[in-house]
Amino acid sequence: MAGDAYDFWLFDLDGTVVDVDPDYPRKIVGEVGDRLGYGFTDREADHLWYGVGGARSDVFARRGLDPDEFWETFHEVEDPVARAESSFVYEDAAAFISELDCPTGVVTHCQSYLTGPLLDHHDIADWFDAVVCCDDDIGWKPDPTPVELAMNRIGVGYNGHEGALVGDDPDDTGAAWNAGIDAIHVDRVDAVERGQCVLGDRRIGGFDDL
Repeated sequence: MAGDAYDFWLFDLDGTVVDVDPDYPRKIVGEVGDRLGYGFTDREADHLWYGVGGARSDVFARRGLDPDEFWETFHEVEDPVARAESSFVYEDAAAFISELDCPTGVVTHCQSYLTGPLLDHHDIADWFDAVVCCDDDIGWKPDPTPVELAMNRIGVGYNGHEGALVGDDPDDTGAAWNAGIDAIHVDRVDAVERGQCVLGDRRIGGFDDL
């Protein structure tokens, strides 16, 4: 499959196009835990950060932790510059996206105050024609609204164009299908660790498979 297989491409951000040094999530979650009076294991920190396969909700339930309180404290702890400096761009994603000659967009759960500095730090903001950061007003994947907003911003919203959303989480697949476009799952997390096998119109190990 080449880049011209679709009229437009949308991408999840964290875990798909970019990621962070493994020590960084554990450091941030550890600081959140210190403030809230919880001591998280490295595995729990990874699950709280990535939330794959519902693992984040399992940690909240097992620890009796209020998600709203966790995220409020999380956003107090995390610094956008430190996050950007601790992140990296996947080489396979860079090689694929930078060569696309069609409308592109990002639909991410990463908040705007973190997303902007991250894109600027890696000088990849110009890869994308639209960036949609999910929130309570816009909606959260698998709600199709954020995907539809990105499609409208790049001029391909339900007007005959065919596109795909590439992501690493089941919510990405759901959002794509709910918006009526193809879902491509990039399998960057082992299925055993995830606790489930994620379906999609296509499953890839990396962008090289495209």
